[in-house]
Amino acid sequence: MPDDALARFNALPPEEAERDLLACCASRAFAGRVAAGRPYPSPDALADAAALAARELAWDDVLEALAAHPRIGERTGGAWSRQEQSGVEDALRADLAEANRAYERRFGHVYLICATGLTGAQMLARLRARLRDDDETERRTVRAELAAITRLRAGKLLEAGR
Repeated sequence: MPDDALARFNALPPEEAERDLLACCASRAFAGRVAAGRPYPSPDALADAAALAARELAWDDVLEALAAHPRIGERTGGAWSRQEQSGVEDALRADLAEANRAYERRFGHVYLICATGLTGAQMLARLRARLRDDDETERRTVRAELAAITRLRAGKLLEAGR
């Protein structure tokens, strides 16, 4: 039950709450900020706080979070990443791998997209479109995608009863 999970999360010692939050977004600054905001009155309040904290991270903290994300189309990563990327068809993996390399050469970090509900073709099309973005536009997009992923994962954190 989410209310029980939220009460448990709100009662955790700070270091345990931060550890759990790192599963949502692998930035220590993010985890510290969200843990410090407890207690949250509802799961939605936690999700909102998580999304806002992710969106407002300094760029170095965003890069720390990105380092924990697998490339789109790779079969590695945690259970949440595999579930989120379930729309990637095997036939697209080579195209995604090539586009990922081009993106990383262009921007210097892994391509991030909130993959939940998207097909592999949609993810690939968005990746190719984002290759045309300037650096500042792409940073805004990355923050928005990270916030969306983090919002979803904050809900999963409570569902999992971590």
